[in-house]
Amino acid sequence: MSTTLRVSEIFDSIQGESHWAGYPCTFLRLAGCNLDCVWCDTRFARDPRAGAEWNVEVLAAEARNRALPTVEVTGGEPLLQPAAPELLAALLAGGQRVLLETNGSLPLDAVPAGVHIVMDLKPPGSGMAEHNRWANLGRLRPGDEVKIVCRDRADYAWARGVIGEYCLLRRTRVSLSAVAGELEAQELAAWLLEDRLDVRLQLQLHKVLWPEQERGV
Repeated sequence: MSTTLRVSEIFDSIQGESHWAGYPCTFLRLAGCNLDCVWCDTRFARDPRAGAEWNVEVLAAEARNRALPTVEVTGGEPLLQPAAPELLAALLAGGQRVLLETNGSLPLDAVPAGVHIVMDLKPPGSGMAEHNRWANLGRLRPGDEVKIVCRDRADYAWARGVIGEYCLLRRTRVSLSAVAGELEAQELAAWLLEDRLDVRLQLQLHKVLWPEQERGV
């Protein structure tokens, strides 16, 4: 039996988040998620039955044939599907720059070396803070990234504390972003400047470019 994955959508877009923001990228959005963040903007991908079944090698070939140097495996939560590490390895073998966006609640041990991990840490405002898998921080490398989405000043204070407690700036890159419609990016920027916090302010570039479009961006 062929190894398969449930895929919610496949599309080409401009990378909107992380230190890779601005680069053209092929997105492989896998179906299913084990968390339910208050501000989730991809709820359509939470259903593990959404989309279609793809063979791993066929899916990797589809990404190669789209001829973009960067490909991201995202979700939902991609690591929920057992074949996700096999897909990541197949993408690496095809010569593409491979990004993995994960909610940080599942072990990273099976992620192949060479994959750029973009891992969330969930602050209290997400409603999912108890699901942070802190051991994953020890798995991150300098080319990886921690992403924290802040809903309010309390979330920002939490993020600032975690960055200091775990010495994140010595381990990896860090981005902070604001929940759209709840916290103004300008306000978050002011807090970063006030605290002289050496992290990246992240704007969701795809929402700037295509503000009315929910899928395929």
